[in-house]
Amino acid sequence: MPYSIRNGVSIHYEVSGEGPPMVLIHANPFDRRFWLYQVAHFSTWFKVVSIDIRGYGRSDKPAGEFSILDMAEDVLGVCQDLEIDQAVLMGASVGSGIALMLGLERPELFRAMVLVGGGSGGMNFDRRIHGYGDLGVARYHREHLHDLVAPQFASSRLGAYLLDRFAEVGPSLSGAAIAQIFRARAALDMSARLPSLAVPTLVVNGEFDISLEDGRRTAGLIPNAVHRILPGTGHACCIEDPAGFDEIVVAFLRARHLLA
Repeated sequence: MPYSIRNGVSIHYEVSGEGPPMVLIHANPFDRRFWLYQVAHFSTWFKVVSIDIRGYGRSDKPAGEFSILDMAEDVLGVCQDLEIDQAVLMGASVGSGIALMLGLERPELFRAMVLVGGGSGGMNFDRRIHGYGDLGVARYHREHLHDLVAPQFASSRLGAYLLDRFAEVGPSLSGAAIAQIFRARAALDMSARLPSLAVPTLVVNGEFDISLEDGRRTAGLIPNAVHRILPGTGHACCIEDPAGFDEIVVAFLRARHLLA
């Protein structure tokens, strides 16, 4: 199993396919498997790198203080290990915040960005911090997972199966580490910097996405950004309607000559 330790934290990642790089940064409270459909699809054209962000999967789970910039450095460490100097970058929820930070700090490394959720401002995550920090993963993880999808998906056979697969890893997670991820995201507002963002950007929200308005606002602040809404889905729209999500991404990449 490949790991990067360039930033002092062990970060696990997987590589699938061959071609130009595509780097995927998952959402809270999932892990690299959040992108299982996209890895299967986009590895047809790209070398897809799916990362377990700190706190999840096989990566370290530090509970001490860290920032979104630290998490962005984790991703850069993986890119350096793989000698990636230009990539399509895709991030969801907190992963979209990490992607925005990377696009602002190191725009030369990214040919395009896809943000799922896509909020750029400082946000109130007191409920999530309390859930993970005080109630703990065992009591709160499943509730959080269900909050992030449309109700009809959570109650479907496929949705219940997928959410159960993510919930079953709960015993390996650290509530303190996850709470710190939310503190780090709440402390950061990148809105004022977005008009200077030079990376071509697509923002995708589900119709019932809890961050729909934040995503709409973020897309409005980024020059020439494209905003799309995926009907019938929630915050985790790429697993709720993978075919619809992938179609939006493919059209965006083809319009910018990044996909044949």
